[in-house]
Amino acid sequence: MTETARVVSVERVIRATPEKIFDLLADPTQHPRFDGSDTVKAARGDPARLSLGAQFSMDMRMGVPYRMKNTVVEFEDGRRIAWQHSAHNVWRYELEPVDGGTRVRESFDWTNGRGKKGIELMGYPERNRKGMEATLERLAYLVEGGPA
Repeated sequence: MTETARVVSVERVIRATPEKIFDLLADPTQHPRFDGSDTVKAARGDPARLSLGAQFSMDMRMGVPYRMKNTVVEFEDGRRIAWQHSAHNVWRYELEPVDGGTRVRESFDWTNGRGKKGIELMGYPERNRKGMEATLERLAYLVEGGPA
């Protein structure tokens, strides 16, 4: 039996090069600056730049503070990066050069995650979609001329 894909995605064209956008995505210390869910509060420890297999932790807050450890599971420099946490849900960014900038697609993929029904019953796919829309808006602001 094949599992049905459980993925929610948003995309936006941002007026910047894939490399400039990817530099923010690959630097965990920058994640609180562009996180549209307002749950990512701070990066913990190394590495300074993410790569395939890299592990990094984030201080989070959704009602109560907690720490989330992530592992980079997909990596193509300047084009694609994805990480998963202990529940095996994957956050993915895909960058494609287009006329006028870069098409950035952010996805939340819980196909192989734990607690799929709970994620759906608690409304996380739609909540995450809204957060991802805000994330891409913040990324655009940062790389299109907002404060560094």
